[in-house]
Amino acid sequence: MIYNSIIETIGNTPMIRLNKINKGIKGDILVKVEYFNPGNSMKDRMAVKMVEDAEKEGILKPGGTIIEGTSGNTGMGLALAAIAKGYKCIFTMADKQSKEKIDILKAVGAEVIVCPTNVAPEDPRSYYSVAKKLNQDIPNSFYPNQYDNLSNAQAHYETTGPEIWEDTEGKITHYAAGVGTGGSMCGTAKFLKEKNPGIVTVGIDTYGSVFKKYKETGVFDEDEIYPYLTEGIGEDILPKNVDFDMIDHFIKVTDKDAAVMTRRLSREEGLFVGWSCGAAVHGALEYAKANLKEGDRMVIILPDHGTRYLGKIYNDDWMRNHGFLEDKAYGTARDIIASRNGNYELVVSQKSDKVKDAIFLMNSKSVSQIPVMEEGQVIGSITDNKILSKIIDNPALKDASVSDVMEDSMKFVALDSTLDVLSSMVDKEKAVLVRDDQHQIHIITKHDILEAITKL
Repeated sequence: MIYNSIIETIGNTPMIRLNKINKGIKGDILVKVEYFNPGNSMKDRMAVKMVEDAEKEGILKPGGTIIEGTSGNTGMGLALAAIAKGYKCIFTMADKQSKEKIDILKAVGAEVIVCPTNVAPEDPRSYYSVAKKLNQDIPNSFYPNQYDNLSNAQAHYETTGPEIWEDTEGKITHYAAGVGTGGSMCGTAKFLKEKNPGIVTVGIDTYGSVFKKYKETGVFDEDEIYPYLTEGIGEDILPKNVDFDMIDHFIKVTDKDAAVMTRRLSREEGLFVGWSCGAAVHGALEYAKANLKEGDRMVIILPDHGTRYLGKIYNDDWMRNHGFLEDKAYGTARDIIASRNGNYELVVSQKSDKVKDAIFLMNSKSVSQIPVMEEGQVIGSITDNKILSKIIDNPALKDASVSDVMEDSMKFVALDSTLDVLSSMVDKEKAVLVRDDQHQIHIITKHDILEAITKL
């Protein structure tokens, strides 16, 4: 068969039965392998749908520019559509995304702007906000907004759902997928539930995301939001494509469990997939262990390809450094926090505090650096040596607000980051921040790391 362009090859991806990872689980476990799409991810489906719907509505015109905030895969789908249809592309990405994702987008001609992860969505520096601002400033541009553009879910209602129904001959009892924008989960689930309302849908969330608690309580709890490493699932917002009525259950998966399962899929099933695939399979199998019975059939979506993660989860050093490989020679941030035995108070300054009051606080608590907070969020930091040099140059600053002298925020790191990773980050930056299992923020300094090393 001859295709007129690359985007005509999207869809009709294979369904493959798991044979080893699901050992001991009742029922049939199938995975729909979306890396067979030309852009190596399921996002190709909705990217083309959003572009074509925008063309029909006259929003996207010849010679236009597509601008989107992406974790990488949507950008690739949009870039392929742009190449086929003659558009330019500018993408914004959070700095936690893998270098491979950034390089791939550049390879297909897109401009990529990297933005900080650890900022609120409404912060002008966030990748959401930067994309929106570019759309306002650049004439004849289109901002698809995959989170709230319902063409996203519709693409999966029109393609992914029917393919799963046909491939299983309607004998699907459970559907599981990671939830990020919500399009693949909810669009597919809507189609399947229309065919059979008894199909159970399981959404996979990550720790640091709001989805699971919101589904179960109706409360948008900001305390649920904290930095995490897994790419492509979870959110600190409620996208319009997430239709909670289409999701029967949520399972949360840790960064480590997702990464380990991803590598197992490659080694044990021959499925060289991405990080969120491991999250989806780990969470789905956890649900299946307790709920599936003989004769049930679960389908799990595997969104993307392992090439996006060669420098991360498929790199032994990276895995070990983040505490994702068992190695007793490496202590972690978790060990440092555990050694505090619950006797810990985070010393902070508020953005509106006076500089002289922050200096008094640091002296009274015998600390040399503290985070700066605003409305419960870390927005900056202050260190005694930097403040000292600024006040020597301008003594009047002692009566200024902390916001006038603060530096960039300390970086958040994963709870299982090893001591060598912590050491390299503290060396290059300043202290680092970690959230424990109870969501409490801890600061880790060079002194903490040195003390932990002596105990190894």
